[in-house]
Amino acid sequence: MLLGIGGGISAYKSVDLVRRLKERGFDVRVVMTHAATALVTPLTFQAVSGYPVRTTLLDPAAEAGMSHIELARWADWLLIAPATADLMARLAAGIADDLLTTLALATEAQLCLAPAMNQHMWRHPATQENLEVLRARGARILGPAEGDQACGDVGLGRMLEPLEIAEAMRPLAERLLTGTRVLLTAGPTRELLDPVRYLGNRSSGRMGYALASALGHLGAQVVLVSGPTALPVPKVAESIQVETALEMRAAVMEQVASCDLFVATAAVADYRPAEPAARKIKKDAEELTLRLVRNPDILAEVAALTPPPFTVGFAAETDEVERHALAKRTAKGLDMIAANRVGGERGGFERDENALTVFWDGGRRDLPMMPKTRLARELAALIAERYLERHVAST
Repeated sequence: MLLGIGGGISAYKSVDLVRRLKERGFDVRVVMTHAATALVTPLTFQAVSGYPVRTTLLDPAAEAGMSHIELARWADWLLIAPATADLMARLAAGIADDLLTTLALATEAQLCLAPAMNQHMWRHPATQENLEVLRARGARILGPAEGDQACGDVGLGRMLEPLEIAEAMRPLAERLLTGTRVLLTAGPTRELLDPVRYLGNRSSGRMGYALASALGHLGAQVVLVSGPTALPVPKVAESIQVETALEMRAAVMEQVASCDLFVATAAVADYRPAEPAARKIKKDAEELTLRLVRNPDILAEVAALTPPPFTVGFAAETDEVERHALAKRTAKGLDMIAANRVGGERGGFERDENALTVFWDGGRRDLPMMPKTRLARELAALIAERYLERHVAST
């Protein structure tokens, strides 16, 4: 976890916050604004965290080690406490004029803010507008509390106590799927027409890769079977790269016996050319007729195993999303299905954001439009919740 310290008097409480977070299993590295260093020395935070404290963006010594980009990639969560009115305004505006605000833009980590400011500053319309902007982008807001303030006022604006913040963050540190083996498919498949052409689809693999990473953060041992993508491979136990639907099926069936949970995010082609050409097809005829044959249904085949793993499917639909998703879940005997609309102005394939409606036997949950990295964390938590409920019920 990255802990950002803003320049508010509550910064002194964040020394205890580091200790409380470490007690709950977090590995904490501290980044301070210049104003914060006037209130508490970096050496104090270094002593309690066990790591050097970063304070400036262009520090040659620090950039020679873990650069700010590597630090941004390392973090699973970015907690800013105290989050001053100034910091919230800069974050809402997308300003990156110091190390902390630069990290906030460069990281895909969940952003959590513990506001701390004078009651009048908290109530000011500008602060409230910035708050709503940050919430809409997925930031989690912790507090503020009401009470005596350093300036002598009494009201809303106090930073939550370190113990309250640490307890609010505790669920993020719980690795609910430790020991669980997950097999996950992602990306598109390519069905060869000839040595230079293929039938494909618009799946980028972003959602699958983000979900593989999110499940890994929950402690799962993830085996990723991926079609062709331009994405860096996430940190998983094993990555298997395939191209066609038949190759994906072979890889899945080889691994499925040892998995507890199967998540099929891949956009597998329904059909493939019956007879791919051995040589490049020349542009001679006015028309070209292709004969296609149906590909195996990997998800249905896995769900039909005895015993089956806990199975999660995806349904990307252009219309009647709920009806098609529910029919797919029933027909294939899935434990869960995550449905989304594609082809619209927002979300879907080749986008950085998406929205899902997740269905299971007797339940549903709507996950609104948000960045796919955050959506993956929300979905991973829901999958873990449903899987563990089923697992406990069967033991």
